[in-house]
Amino acid sequence: MKKLVLFTLGLLFSLSVSSQILKPVKWSYAAKKTSKTTAILYLKASIEDGWHLYSQNMADGGPIKTTFSFSPAKNYRISGKTTEPKATVKFEKSFNMNVSYFENSVIFQQQVKLSGNGANPVVKGTVEFMVCDDQQCLPPETVEFSIPVK
Repeated sequence: MKKLVLFTLGLLFSLSVSSQILKPVKWSYAAKKTSKTTAILYLKASIEDGWHLYSQNMADGGPIKTTFSFSPAKNYRISGKTTEPKATVKFEKSFNMNVSYFENSVIFQQQVKLSGNGANPVVKGTVEFMVCDDQQCLPPETVEFSIPVK
């Protein structure tokens, strides 16, 4: 009986471990007003060890590049392109091309023009991204964000 209980517990534990969903990237957001009419959004990806998050600046035919989409609103508008620090560039055999990626963490920045409609706008949008490690690539994921500008 004791062996049956231990076997059942072991089986349940192994099933719960194998069914965990991998989420190697955690996103966080902040905004800072730089004047009465401008602000900078900070979109930070914290990446688990061993994983790569791909740059916005990738050639077609490789991994899915990181892409930000911002919802239009009356009290702000996006100004320019989302910027990123210099990425690591490496030839990857699995894609047969050079890829640009980030490890550990990366902070993307986006300038926003504020209008007089609403004292504290909230910038909403999505980020689509893909991550890989040395063994596998996860399917592209899209995450919604909402960033208050105070």
